[in-house]
This record gives sequence, structure tokens and C-alpha cells, in this order.
Amino acid sequence: MGLVALISFIGAYIFELSGMPVPWMLGSLFAVLISQFFIHYELYWSMKLRNFGLVVVGISIGLSFQFDLLAKMGWLLVFMFLLNVVLVIISIVMAFGVQRIGNLPLKTALTCTIPGGLAQIVVFAEEEKDINLAIVTYFHVVRVISIVFLVPFFLSGHVIQTQGGTAFTIEGILPLALLITAALGSAKIGKIIKLPVPFFLSPVLFVIILKLFSIEVPELPTPLLHAAQLCMGAYIGLLLKPDMIKLGKRVLFLGIGSALLLLTITFGQGVVLTQFLHYSLSTSFLSTAAGGLDQMSLLATAIGADVSVVTVFQIFRLLFVFLIILPLLKVACSYIDRKGTAVNENSH
Repeated sequence: MGLVALISFIGAYIFELSGMPVPWMLGSLFAVLISQFFIHYELYWSMKLRNFGLVVVGISIGLSFQFDLLAKMGWLLVFMFLLNVVLVIISIVMAFGVQRIGNLPLKTALTCTIPGGLAQIVVFAEEEKDINLAIVTYFHVVRVISIVFLVPFFLSGHVIQTQGGTAFTIEGILPLALLITAALGSAKIGKIIKLPVPFFLSPVLFVIILKLFSIEVPELPTPLLHAAQLCMGAYIGLLLKPDMIKLGKRVLFLGIGSALLLLTITFGQGVVLTQFLHYSLSTSFLSTAAGGLDQMSLLATAIGADVSVVTVFQIFRLLFVFLIILPLLKVACSYIDRKGTAVNENSH
């Protein structure tokens, strides 16, 4: 773990010196990802550190949330619903392509291409029989890494401002410690009530509620935001394991190709959003990109996009996948199983 921390810090420092976008997240991600293939030693990063990073980012996004967005929720809901329906239809078409080219079972191909949260999709794949968990994990890991890594470079010319962060002061330690402790407590509650991404979403909602009641919330110091980004970057960098390379060239290229295709489609959706709702390109693209609620909201904070809009869009996508797509995917998998059983019985 100490080695991962050192590698992450070196990567973040090099990215910062080079003037790269979001250096503390992307530098650590890239350095850890690459180092795994050269260091013959099992690298490890604690889930608790990743969760700490999520809590800090959640507080930061809660602090940035603009309440006037809620007045336009009617139009936004229509747009969010249409964008997600189109994306799911394209994902299903992609699944048939992945099935044919990769010679994979349809259930595996469908689970590979549905743009859901990494954790939720992997849990779903574990629960279903006859789904290749290694391939599904690889596809979603490549999607997350490619989106998190490439989106900031796409948007590097559209950075509006760098948000968040104040100077670190001794007198600010106690209020900050109380805020983080309370946010961690809210995350535990979120986990008990099975809130999606509880270590991120619970602190966001917690800070928004504090703001609603006009309770003063301390600003987060810049070093803490950098540490949170590094914690998340190191975790994402370790998701792609060297043994995934053994899956075969066709599957490897299909994973990368489907991730890039999804990135292109969501970029197109982002451009449509700029035309209709007049958001900046950075806000629109991060709202439509299928990279995960926590990562896209973090990138929005880091490059100065409208964090409130991005967070609302990404929460809607998470709930859309959670409440509509995964149940429908379960029905589809059951239908495929029944069809397969019927074919086997007829052949006998």
C-alpha cells in the first residue's frame, strides 16, 4: 500500500509539472496502472482510502450544489430520460456486435455493454449463471478507465475555472474533522438503507440538507481535495489487473473498441445538450458520459463544469440503470436461459 501511495504521488507530481488536466487523479491512475505491468509484486490499495476519497468529493459537490437547478427539473427529466433510452438501445445493438465478433454468449455480451455502474454490474454478473465474470469486469473496467482518462483531455480547452479548495489553517481542523466524521456517519446510514454509491451520494445529500437549513459548512482545503483525488486515482488504476490480458486479443480489442464507441456516442449526446439546454461543452459531456457518478462529478469539480447539473444527470442515470435496466436485464437473461433449455430439450 505504501508503494502504491508513492507511485501515485510521483505520477500526480509529474502530471502537475506537465500541466496535465486533473493531475492528482489522472497522474496517480496512470502511474499505478502502468506500474502493475512492470512491478512483480502484488500492489494493494485499501477500499477504506477509496471510500474516504469519495466522502471528501461528496462533501465538495454538496458545497457546490445550486438549488435553482431544481426549478428546471421538468425539462431536465425529459432530456435525461430520452438520452438514457437512446444510450441503452445503442448498447443493446453493440451487444449483438460483441456477441458475433467475440463469439461470446448473448448474456455475457449484454452485461458487458450496458452502461451501468461498475460495482452494480459486477454484482449482477456474479448472481447470474452462465455469465463470464472476468470478461464483464474487463469491459466495465476499460470503460471506466478510458472515460476517466480521456474525457479531461477532450475538455482541456473548455476549462472554465478551477473550483474548490481553500488554504489549510490550524483553526479550521476541528470544524473540518467534525464535518468529515458526520459525512462518514451519513455514508454508513446510506449503506444500511442500500443507497447507490453510499460513500459518495450520502455526503452529497447530507451537505445539501445542511445548506437547506442554513447551517454553515466549512470549505475544504486544497490539499485535502488533492488527497481525495489521489485516493480515487490509485483505486481506479488498480482495477485493470495484468492477468486480464490473458482474455484473448479479440476480447481485449472489443473491450477497448466498445469503450471508445460509447465515449463517442456520449460526446455526441453532450453536443446535443449544448444546443438545446445551452450548457458549456464540459458540463454537457460530463453529464452524458457513462463513467460513473462519483468520477464524473469529481472531474466536474476539477475542471470547473457545472457540478450541480453533472451530479443530477449522473444520479438520474444511476437510478435509471438501478431501477429499470438491471431488472429488465434480469428478465432478458431469464428468457435467454428458458430459450436455451427449450433448444436443448428439442435436440434430445
